[in-house]
Amino acid sequence: MIDFARKGSNMSHPIISTAPHSVSARQVLHWSGRAWFTVAAVGQLAFVGFIMAFYYTRTFSGDFAAWNDKALIEGFEEGDAAGNMMFAIHVVLAALMTVTGLIQLIPQIRSRAPMVHRMSGRIFVVLACLLALGGLWLSWVRGTQLSSISALAISLNGVLILAFAAPTIAYAVRRNIALHQRWAMRFFLVASGVWFVRIGIMGWLTIAQGPIGMNAAMSGPADIAITFGSYLIPLAIYEAYHRARSSSSDTAKASAATLVLVATLVTAIGVHGTIFNMWLPRI
Repeated sequence: MIDFARKGSNMSHPIISTAPHSVSARQVLHWSGRAWFTVAAVGQLAFVGFIMAFYYTRTFSGDFAAWNDKALIEGFEEGDAAGNMMFAIHVVLAALMTVTGLIQLIPQIRSRAPMVHRMSGRIFVVLACLLALGGLWLSWVRGTQLSSISALAISLNGVLILAFAAPTIAYAVRRNIALHQRWAMRFFLVASGVWFVRIGIMGWLTIAQGPIGMNAAMSGPADIAITFGSYLIPLAIYEAYHRARSSSSDTAKASAATLVLVATLVTAIGVHGTIFNMWLPRI
């Protein structure tokens, strides 16, 4: 389901060179993708750990009001039984969705345990779509939002999740593996939008050394760039990566590899900041 970490693709084929120890642009592009995947996997597993340590303990103990100990969103509202139940379902399923999404990115599972790959993929698609619909309901019906701008960003993210699910499933059914993998990767990136937002926030705070362009309603210029960019930027980088991988130009491959490596560095900064400044202090 993933291009960044796949085996058996053109990226893994050796390049014939007159210099036996030289590193080709194709190899650099391949390893840049694997580097990003490694950093992202660490960050997403940390996200799963946070959800389980913070939300699962409070939800299954019945201490719903303690959801509001977390910054950004107040999940619990006194007297709103339906909304609180929807929020509980949302956060409980988020961890399972993240884990099943990561399973899709591991080529060893895809090649050695195809049944696990297929079943986890179906669960991932269903949960991502359910969470997208739930997020839309929470934002516009319940009103769980910081600002209209942030709600619009979340809504566009949800719409893209639902839109990308259709070709992902359709190409899998048709056994068009190449197109299925491309759409599945796009689907994974938009389904990870909530994670990217947190990584983006902490990455920007670390790089800018403060909340420059940010406010409590997440409607500042940096907030807008992060909330919309949380899925649009990863999509753009993936498209550049995919086009370069299919190109015969070493310049295109080297440029895309540089872009992915920069994204890997920014992701690593965001993952580190999020783990140590947002998630661990909240557990």
